[in-house]
Amino acid sequence: MKLSALLLAAASTILMPAVVAEPAATATAETHTEDRPVFPLDGEAKPPQRSNSRQKNKVNPDKIEINTQDLILQALSLVGVNYRYGGKTPETGLDCSGLVRYVFSQSMQMALPHNALAISKMGSNVARDQLKPGDLVFFNTLKRQFSHVGIYMGDDLFIHAPSSGGGVSVVNMRDKYWQKRYNGARRITSE
Repeated sequence: MKLSALLLAAASTILMPAVVAEPAATATAETHTEDRPVFPLDGEAKPPQRSNSRQKNKVNPDKIEINTQDLILQALSLVGVNYRYGGKTPETGLDCSGLVRYVFSQSMQMALPHNALAISKMGSNVARDQLKPGDLVFFNTLKRQFSHVGIYMGDDLFIHAPSSGGGVSVVNMRDKYWQKRYNGARRITSE
């Protein structure tokens, strides 16, 4: 899938009303977004929304704060930026906490620490079934708690800067690797 198509599909998860598509058993961010239905133009009949337990993570775009939309769009604009340990800017590369720090700085004018563990101590705790776009999700990837951080985008997708795989990307939290390593989430607000 081309980068522009992935960005459009990921942005539609946040900025458009979503119709829940049944995911494949081993869904990845790429296959999951390809299964997403095409949204009709204004004036056309809209398909009925399914009612199931997964829909509680869906976010009505009219209820997303403008700052959250800016945050998600800022993060999506960085897809493909190279990974660099200790990286702080898109020009030189980003690591996971550098990505989060840069996005929050640019979109929310907030200065966060450049360390996933330190970031995990900020804001308020969020249960997994209460995640909203813009929340931070944490994982144990280095055999220690809260060693990796990403930005939740909705529909179990998050954006992060992985140390392997080349650069900033959108992945699915339902993938076995991430499910086993999930440590929790935090909500950081501008107040």
